[in-house]
Amino acid sequence: MMAASVLPPLPRARVKQAVAQALAEDLGDAGDITSTAVLHADARAKAQIIAREAGRVAGLDLAAAAFRAVDPEIALTLRSADGASIAAGAALLDVEGNARAILAAERVALNFLGHLSGVASATHAIVGAVSDRKAKICCTRKTTPGLRIFEKHAVCAGGGVNHRFGLYDGILIKDNHIAIASGVGPAIEAALAHAGHMVNVEVEVDTLDQLHEALIHPVDAVLLDNMTPSELSQAVKIINGRIISEASGRVTVETAPAIAATGVDYISVGWVTHSAPCLDFGLDYASTD
Repeated sequence: MMAASVLPPLPRARVKQAVAQALAEDLGDAGDITSTAVLHADARAKAQIIAREAGRVAGLDLAAAAFRAVDPEIALTLRSADGASIAAGAALLDVEGNARAILAAERVALNFLGHLSGVASATHAIVGAVSDRKAKICCTRKTTPGLRIFEKHAVCAGGGVNHRFGLYDGILIKDNHIAIASGVGPAIEAALAHAGHMVNVEVEVDTLDQLHEALIHPVDAVLLDNMTPSELSQAVKIINGRIISEASGRVTVETAPAIAATGVDYISVGWVTHSAPCLDFGLDYASTD
């Protein structure tokens, strides 16, 4: 197992809130009626969360919080950490306590862990594909409603970096803004007049002509959308290191190397958060009584 990178901790309040909502969705008002019917109230169990396939870990805090939320007396032993690379068969978390409580939390814990580890693993694959270039892989706002902070954390666990978290923390002038504002120049001028000194301004361009127009203004970054590698190379030469360059559109593990080879600073990828395959985990029981 590869050592995990150091990641900022997730806000406890957000973890608690997300876990509570997920448990409420699963348990409803009646709770786990199957375990209540089948298992004695005092039955105890020992189990481990096991990886069924290799990948990159994310979501362990949420998985652990799910068990603790159902029963604070459940004993947990973490055997991995977010950002770690794991092999198939690796044990991530030991769980011991009331059997009904463990089963009540099992699916919520595995759902968070599987989805977020899938995001981390997909990100890690693209990061690896461009590791010989300076380009950094970043995510977008194409996230699952309610899970953005966790999916963006998972991107970092996979070796990527975060773009803006929402509409509130950075100005990104996109094609619809440009169309409604009647051009690249007017849109940028309005944004710069509105932005405070702590707010970065990025503009999306589809053509080299739009890029030239954007560079007349003191923007911080430019998003080169759906350009071919040849166009991206020309754009990077035009920018000449004056501002940050970001490429987006049709990015996969296979296409990323050619995009990175153009010299862009960032490559933004939406599918790693909205469509990454779930990484398979299971809860295997060691003993019950």
